[in-house]
Amino acid sequence: MPDYESYQLKVSILTPMHIGSGVDLLHEYDYAIHKGYTWRINESTLLEDQDIDDPKLAETLAGTPPARLLKESDFSPDSHYFRYVIKGTPRSTAEGAQLREQLKDTFDRPYLPGSSLKGALRTALAWYAWGQLGLKPQINQLGRSRQRAGQDYERQIFGPDPQKDLLKALQISDSQPVDADRVMILNVRVLNQGGSTGSPIEVEAIRPDTEFAHDLKLDEALFSEWAKKHASSLRGEEWLRNIPEAVNQHARARIQQESRWYENNPAGNRPMTFYRQLEKAQPGPGQFLIQLGWGTGWGDKTFGTRLSEDPVFMEQMINKYHLARGKRKTGDPFPKSRRVAVSFSQSRDGRQHEVPASPLGWVLVEMKPK
Repeated sequence: MPDYESYQLKVSILTPMHIGSGVDLLHEYDYAIHKGYTWRINESTLLEDQDIDDPKLAETLAGTPPARLLKESDFSPDSHYFRYVIKGTPRSTAEGAQLREQLKDTFDRPYLPGSSLKGALRTALAWYAWGQLGLKPQINQLGRSRQRAGQDYERQIFGPDPQKDLLKALQISDSQPVDADRVMILNVRVLNQGGSTGSPIEVEAIRPDTEFAHDLKLDEALFSEWAKKHASSLRGEEWLRNIPEAVNQHARARIQQESRWYENNPAGNRPMTFYRQLEKAQPGPGQFLIQLGWGTGWGDKTFGTRLSEDPVFMEQMINKYHLARGKRKTGDPFPKSRRVAVSFSQSRDGRQHEVPASPLGWVLVEMKPK
């Protein structure tokens, strides 16, 4: 039996986090809006309670959005017509308006998949190892396709193939689920470099101050003398044993980069304030900051600041993979936009205005040995 070094992880949500199920919920078909709440419809139960013995009525029901079958008296939190209820509503009330669903278990309880956390750790550890190995960005080392652009660098860092991949030694469980009331309705927009915003994207998201619990195991057998003798040993053990410091170094580089971007954006005051607070944060022993989920941006899914340190390489890469959208001049910042959660503020004349409020998916992780 392999020997494991075991840890408990506590993941505390700092800014709203969306990890999608891949399903777009539709207004009046999958959910209803009523008195400031979003009601997720239990369609099968609702239809079962309709009298469908009459063929004409059955035909009418087939063309009727489920939400229109509900009566005022049906809107009760304990009604079997609803799977769950969320305080708050999407801004659009049009029939068929889309709401991106948050990942949940079979009982509609949100959880944080271990794969999402492990993927974010992989990105942070790759960034850290890049510096440890003294790698340099070179355009001729990038793959032909955008999807495999960094494959050669990943093999240099983690190992030549899946059987020799360093993160084979890292196992992270899915979190325990949390209550459905930890879900919120979030309005997200793309914030452009000049302060303008794109069309709204409505999502279910995990509320700040939510906590998730995970188990992390480090398979020590893959670094043993036996593994070395049988050519199955993995390299990079010291990186896995230094996760908090390695990830915090990556986080600091990301935070500084994002703080500068929002500082130069006329609509970026509140996100900039958040990042300046993070810059001052000093995680305790075994703690680290990391960004998870959808909307974290290009810089968090790649080697990020390691690549942007070389402006000539960046221009070559942007041109090679046609990464820029719209008009762009050599030397312009890339990427030129960010996804942000927005909130509403009221002006003196009583009008409501949307204000970019925060980035998405920042969490604080506490890692304790078992």
